[in-house]
This record gives sequence, C-alpha cells and structure tokens, in this order.
Amino acid sequence: MSTGAKETETVGTPAGEARITWFREATPARAVVAVSHGAGGGIEARDLRALAAALPARGYPVALVEQPWRVAGKKVAPAPKTLDAAWTALWPALEKPGLPVVAGGRSAGARVACRTARDLGAEAVLALSFPLHPPGRPEKSRVDELTGAGVPTLVVQGGRDPFGRPEEFPPGTELAEVPYGDHGFAVPKKAGVDEAATMARISDAVLAWLDGLFG
Repeated sequence: MSTGAKETETVGTPAGEARITWFREATPARAVVAVSHGAGGGIEARDLRALAAALPARGYPVALVEQPWRVAGKKVAPAPKTLDAAWTALWPALEKPGLPVVAGGRSAGARVACRTARDLGAEAVLALSFPLHPPGRPEKSRVDELTGAGVPTLVVQGGRDPFGRPEEFPPGTELAEVPYGDHGFAVPKKAGVDEAATMARISDAVLAWLDGLFG
C-alpha cells in the first residue's frame, strides 16, 4: 500500500476547472495511470482509491481526475462531448511528468478514456466497470467505443454487473473478472469475500497487466 505524497492541482478546461489528485512514490516511475470517476460518483470510489494506494510503489504514479461538473458540485454529468473535451484539455497535465500515460476510468470515465485514447496518444486504456449497455438493454450496446480505443485495453468487470457481465464482452477482450462484484465492485456478504480481498484482486490484476506493458 502506498504511503507516498499526495498533491492536488487544478486545470482549466472548456467545461470549467478540473482537479487532478496525484499519488506518487520515490521509486522510479514507468508510466502514469490516470483514472476518472463515473457519472454517479467521484474519486472516492473504492476501486480508484485502491489503485491509488497500490500502484505508485510499483512504479506507476496514479492521477485521480475529477471532471469539471463534479468539481463544481453538480449532480448530473454533462453530454459525452463535454466530458471528452474536458479530458482532452487536461491531458497535457497528465503528460507533464514525461512518462507514458495509461488513460483510465470507471463506468462513464472508462467510456471517455476509450473514445479519446487514440487521438490523445494514450499508451493503453484501463476500463473499470465498462458500461457495455444500460441495465436490461443489451441491444443498446456500446461495444464500438471499447473496441475502437485502438490501444491495449484491460476491462475490469464485476461478475454480476448489470451494465454488462464478463461473458457479454466480445471474444478477444482482455478482461479481469471480479467474482460476485456489482457495478461498484461491491460483493454480497454471502460470497464470503471481504472488500479488502476484492480490492486486492483488482489491484493485482491491474499491476500484472501494467507490468506486461511496461515491465
């Protein structure tokens, strides 16, 4: 678990001010992992915090990105084009350390990372709880966003995620399943797995993938 420094910076975007919270360690760094939140929460999400705690000591500084609508205290996310424009505007701040950048996010944040990865020159995409379709609406597929990322992509998906279970993803998808996990990676008590073990599973899967790319 990281005990490294945490720094916060504000970045102007066409949609307002975004906020980046950096988690770093003194260890030599190999790549920045930038992850944003979803449409229903912020960077306090359990999986984002777990990655911020685990990755920096292994050579991957983590940048947790708060979109302008969240910084402004609004409760409803704007249109995808606005989200993409803000992410694009703050990208130079993520590149500032001079390292390869892995674009990531959870849910709606994963969609942003996929849609913009190729144009921004992201090295890879980390898609946490990718919303493959709205719950109960598999015909409203967003698979084209995922497959169109154009860079190595890891999907971390809960086994009972109503926005898309692991088996619904197309063949060839690099996917780490979180058994019994829902869209927020919460696991029912009857599964006999506590949150710490679930978060460790996520962090270990992401670290193994990153080491395969940058090791």
